[in-house]
Amino acid sequence: MAQTQHIRNFCIIAHIDHGKSTLADRLIQKAKLVDDRNFKDQILDNMDIERERGITIKSQAVTIPYTAADDIEYTLNLVDTPGHVDFSYEVSRAINSCEGALLLVDATQGVQAQTLSNMYLALEHNLEIVPVINKIDMQAADVPRVKKQIEKDLGLDAENALLVSARQGIGIDELFEAIVQKIPHPSGDPSSPLRALIFDCHYDPYRGVVVHLRLFDGQLKKGMKISFMSNESVYEIETAGVFKLALVETGALSAGDVGYIIAGIKTVSDVRVGDTVTGADNPCCAALPGFREVKPVVFSSIYPVDSNDYEELRASMEKLKLNDASLVYEKDSSAALGFGFRCGFLGLLHLEVIQERLEREFDQSVIFTAPSVRYKVSVRGGEETFIDNPIDYPDEGRVEGAQEPYIRASVITPSDYLGNIMTLCLEKRGVQTNMTYLDEKRVELVYEMPLSEVLFDFYDRLKSISRGYASFDYDISGYKPTELAKLDILLNGKAVDALSQLVFRDSAYDRARKVCERLRDEIPRQQFKIPIQGAIGSQIIARETVNALRKDVLAKCYGGDITRKRKLLEKQKEGKKRMKMVGDVELPQSAFLAVLKSRDE
Repeated sequence: MAQTQHIRNFCIIAHIDHGKSTLADRLIQKAKLVDDRNFKDQILDNMDIERERGITIKSQAVTIPYTAADDIEYTLNLVDTPGHVDFSYEVSRAINSCEGALLLVDATQGVQAQTLSNMYLALEHNLEIVPVINKIDMQAADVPRVKKQIEKDLGLDAENALLVSARQGIGIDELFEAIVQKIPHPSGDPSSPLRALIFDCHYDPYRGVVVHLRLFDGQLKKGMKISFMSNESVYEIETAGVFKLALVETGALSAGDVGYIIAGIKTVSDVRVGDTVTGADNPCCAALPGFREVKPVVFSSIYPVDSNDYEELRASMEKLKLNDASLVYEKDSSAALGFGFRCGFLGLLHLEVIQERLEREFDQSVIFTAPSVRYKVSVRGGEETFIDNPIDYPDEGRVEGAQEPYIRASVITPSDYLGNIMTLCLEKRGVQTNMTYLDEKRVELVYEMPLSEVLFDFYDRLKSISRGYASFDYDISGYKPTELAKLDILLNGKAVDALSQLVFRDSAYDRARKVCERLRDEIPRQQFKIPIQGAIGSQIIARETVNALRKDVLAKCYGGDITRKRKLLEKQKEGKKRMKMVGDVELPQSAFLAVLKSRDE
């Protein structure tokens, strides 16, 4: 184990696509932790989805040995962080386990929304921040402009900002030296009672849960009994070690170290990110600050396309839960879609990742219902309940009021697109609280807006309006009153529960019209007319009709009196009416997918 003055714990923070994973690749390659034959890009990203999308979903850690210019052997612990706003709590825990941060800024794009929010997060935890300008080899790189932005927007000294190209490997040696020189060593006491922070964990099918920790005080070793302070559960350490891409067993860890323990823990949900680990026999007096329960903000129901696959889906969900503690689910059922699960997600990206993993890793064909947020509803008699599923919404007459979650959204955009972005935010019921010109060309807009409005197509439209230049970041700010309504979709007079949605009352008409139009295009014609209606309570607000298939009963009438034709048409009409009374409309799977996939385009 290295002495604490020879340890450096750091993370890399950046906006999406600014080259965080590529820089981590170069540091690992330089330290020769993996030979060139076995090396692959984004080596810290394990999932195919991460590689394809170029994002980090699950944070990783790696211990890099480095011999500095003064011939001293240093241990550099890099804690890689997820780059997406959905995983901001994991980012905060990873940052809390470091003493310093490399703040990475793209030389072609400059400071963006998540660069700012991640920097404030690092400052809250008193980290030493080292500005690094990446992609200096690109033709569009404008280093002087980015240096100005770092000084003006971030308030950091850009004179000493390190210039690197993670792709070409330029400036990596200087970066290593800067990590050793500028980032302080950990200040922990190995003789104090054990106090360690859990910043992540993953599931190993053969060994159980592997817990990722940073030790602040004390020591831990094989055979020692430990306790998790949030739920007071006690385990015995089977093995401990450090991350060098593979798990390397050392048998013990000391204050300042970043490493892992395996202690026979069966499921990931027993381990909570941000929890404090201490000795069961000699506990520390206080837990590390900042721990909170991760709560889902987006809810959706999952059903198998073929209802016979329910058991397979249940087994797949259990396996996914082993790997992802933030996935929350319970059993659910629908008259239209059969048995399924009601799930809670950290955000829309989290929902998409779960959907892709179910389809790829477990070969499941699934339908997700329209995503919803958790509303606070007051019922007559003063009772308050939280509702995320339209099926649970009480009768209109019993509802006294409703509140919905709001976010504080921060958008940084070139000023050319300002008008269009403000129009989009207003359309999404946003209220502007701040507007700052960061320089001659860029503006920061801050809006209070409902989370439910961001769920559908906000991000895609923001990117298309700004040609990809605007960046977006948000955090949940609390609940505010809203006009809520339950929109029911009726087929042939019968409500289809899986298509019900909770919507803002003023936008209910538009939503109902779009759903009815899509269903009209998807439902096959029957022998009778099928009315498709959108309703709030007993009031119909939108309607489309699927016309009946008709036989030409007038074909045998050539010439003759009009009354003969009318008699035949009336007879056909009566038959259609009787058929409609007994006829049942089967909603095809493609109709569900059409309504739910293209939610609001």
